[in-house]
Amino acid sequence: MSSDFEGYEQDFAVLTAEITSKIARVPRLPPDEKKQMVANVEKQLEEAKELLEQMDLEVREIPPQSRGMYSNRMRSYKQEMGKLETDFKRSRIAYSDEVRNELLGDDGNSSENQLIKLREERAHLLDNTERLERSSRRLEAGYQIAVETEQIGQEMLENLSHDREKIKRARERLRETDANLGKSSRVLTGMLRR
Repeated sequence: MSSDFEGYEQDFAVLTAEITSKIARVPRLPPDEKKQMVANVEKQLEEAKELLEQMDLEVREIPPQSRGMYSNRMRSYKQEMGKLETDFKRSRIAYSDEVRNELLGDDGNSSENQLIKLREERAHLLDNTERLERSSRRLEAGYQIAVETEQIGQEMLENLSHDREKIKRARERLRETDANLGKSSRVLTGMLRR
């Protein structure tokens, strides 16, 4: 069951990486290719949502004691999906600004230079945003690992505590048995003397 989840995880990682790279390229493409790329990204975002739904179903079938770790991962993936959708909206806004300028016929030399500068700035901002998001995803993954490790540590401590209690009870029973054997030995010795 967890192998299915991990397979979906790998598919999701590959798909989101493709979506991220395509979103970054949208503002720089010629108009015809942009329309095609926007449609392609929309389709891939739908596929990613379907993968998330499949993963969510898999998590629901996992036994409750193991479910916490997978639930944390799902939260992270849903956040990542939200970030992708936000980035795509930003990319489309940049794309729609260019379409609007083309429709309005802004052909002036100075406005064209401004448009080029704006495109470069947007591309630079999108690259920086992508880097920041990759870094934050890495931090989130590290945080998840720390949380999972802490949960495992707590479970181990609880198990050790239970084992300690069992050992204490076994020692007390052994002492009681030893004391009972001592009494029995004294009683038998007394009986033999009589």
